[in-house]
Amino acid sequence: MNTLEAIAGRRSIRRFKDVPVTDEIIVKLLDAARLAPSGKNRQPWRFVVVRQDRRAEMVRIMREGIARLEGLGIDIGSARWTADVMEQAPVTVFVFNTYAEHLPNTPPSEDVVDVVDIQSIGAAIQNMLLAAQDLGIGTLWICDVYYARDELCAWLGQTNQMVAAVSLGYAGERPRARRTKPLGELVTWL
Repeated sequence: MNTLEAIAGRRSIRRFKDVPVTDEIIVKLLDAARLAPSGKNRQPWRFVVVRQDRRAEMVRIMREGIARLEGLGIDIGSARWTADVMEQAPVTVFVFNTYAEHLPNTPPSEDVVDVVDIQSIGAAIQNMLLAAQDLGIGTLWICDVYYARDELCAWLGQTNQMVAAVSLGYAGERPRARRTKPLGELVTWL
């Protein structure tokens, strides 16, 4: 598969088959992420892999964090549904920014972030998604983990800033392509 085919064919997967993903494939995906470009070659990403035997605990922790925010009257959006997706995915990779500390009990909007490092981490995640597409692995890039950020960071033993998570496994669905805006709406030529 060439890169343009991988980009065009990649979909967000929200149903996974109950089939384990081998460590060999996980390592290939993490290696693809590691090879992403990064501003000033800082390579700010760190990964924590949660596999099948620990996913029930991970989802329990996430649901506790979601419930805590709901108890405070905070809208949790699609976070409950995302926890259900994470529960079926054989693997979830949490992605952290090593140059920013996790600040407990602060709203995500108030985190102080280095934009360059976040862009670099986004490139690492995209590399992982495209490599997964090439290897026949479905993925879901997840930001709803922020709704349980404090609880998940504590459970994972991480003091760095959580940026996102990627759940992955063999796709149990084949979603159609979502509508994307036409290029003419997105580009200004001078």
